[in-house]
Amino acid sequence: MACINLIVIKTDKLKEQFEFYSALGIQFHYHRHGNGPYHYSSIAGNPTLEIYPLPKSLPQADSTTRLGLSVENLDLLMKDVKSRGFTVISEPTESEWGYGAVIQDLDGRKIELTETKAKG
Repeated sequence: MACINLIVIKTDKLKEQFEFYSALGIQFHYHRHGNGPYHYSSIAGNPTLEIYPLPKSLPQADSTTRLGLSVENLDLLMKDVKSRGFTVISEPTESEWGYGAVIQDLDGRKIELTETKAKG
């Protein structure tokens, strides 16, 4: 059985995407491997999310990748998302997958936000 442990997105908006995903609660550190480019790598969680600079040979970042994040207190997060001017695709609603919403990152990727249920 295989398990995803790494997701890499490439962008020409490196710092802005770092700020976008940080606002959603992901913590990153900025580093590089050997002679590779500096990039952001998430500190906790599995899979690791890395934000790399878009290679000069590519005309634009992929906007068709869809990511899903588990978040706490979706309603509060959505207030923050809206105050920052992030694009909201769908408002929070209950579905068969839980309470969730869809927003869009700065390259046009759709990000599904699903509220985690409190344990207790």
